[in-house]
Amino acid sequence: MIEVIMMKAILVEEKDQSLYIGDFEKPKIGPNEILVKVKATALNRADLLQKRGLYPPPHGASPILGLEMSGIVEELGAEVTGWKKGDRVCALLPGGGYAEYVSIPADMSMRVPEQLSFEQAAAIPEVFLTAYLNMFWLGNLQKGQTILIHAGASGVGTAAIQLAKEKGANIIVTAGTPEKRELCLSLGADYAIDYKEGPFSEKIKTATEDKGVDLIFDFIGADYWDENIRSLRFDGKLIIIGTMGGSKVKEVDLGKLLAKRLQVIGTALRTQPPEKKSQLTQDLSNFAFAKIASGDIKPILDSTWDWADANKAHAHMEQNKNAGKIVLRVNA
Repeated sequence: MIEVIMMKAILVEEKDQSLYIGDFEKPKIGPNEILVKVKATALNRADLLQKRGLYPPPHGASPILGLEMSGIVEELGAEVTGWKKGDRVCALLPGGGYAEYVSIPADMSMRVPEQLSFEQAAAIPEVFLTAYLNMFWLGNLQKGQTILIHAGASGVGTAAIQLAKEKGANIIVTAGTPEKRELCLSLGADYAIDYKEGPFSEKIKTATEDKGVDLIFDFIGADYWDENIRSLRFDGKLIIIGTMGGSKVKEVDLGKLLAKRLQVIGTALRTQPPEKKSQLTQDLSNFAFAKIASGDIKPILDSTWDWADANKAHAHMEQNKNAGKIVLRVNA
């Protein structure tokens, strides 16, 4: 008879999608995986969708919420090298971060610098890997080019600003409050736009001397489609990583895409194959982790909550109150 070992995890109540701490089977590890005792995890908007049944986890992934975590290595697979029990680690996950334990491929794990707390480390994987994937792998952002980052004060936005600045790009952001715009400017943005003041494309023209931007990093989708197309320069790229403003555009003039030789790219990090996530993890580590260790690049934390208060933390994100990442301490 196979013994089933249980752990604590945050689970979803089917009737009202509220969160509660319950029992779930503790994960087992394969030969190339490590078992991590989770110390902190961080919220992502995908969590809000998944608990409502609108964003199911990929095949084979844990049904538990949580796309990133930090913690301590507790067990090593038979073929794992380069790690030892007790090492501090953070990683991107396909699911399972809201739990006491998680198993992860060793080659998708990032070593946490001693200078960082577990809460800070938990705020790194999803946002920095998302920013790196979209700006550099897909957007091919180069030194001297100009990028427009929507939702600049979000977790991904604050990561994107810092990585783009490290690359030597010119950075324009949109954000909805003076405090959020000031945060973006303090992180390295060159120009901050209040999106509540109306169409932003005219301000893009002013900021770029009528040239437009090379790359747009967009979480909004349909509501920003026309303004995004107006804001791009010739040969520009629009990378869509979210649809907070709707997924269906009523009317698309393909002629504008042809005339300006524009590229529109839709993408998601969660569904990338493991080998790509592994390479992405290595690329980000090489590009940024020395700067993260020195404090020149830093994860921006909005707030930290005990995991018993996960419902309150989710409400905080749902109300768009956060500037930076919302982190849960796993108090198991």
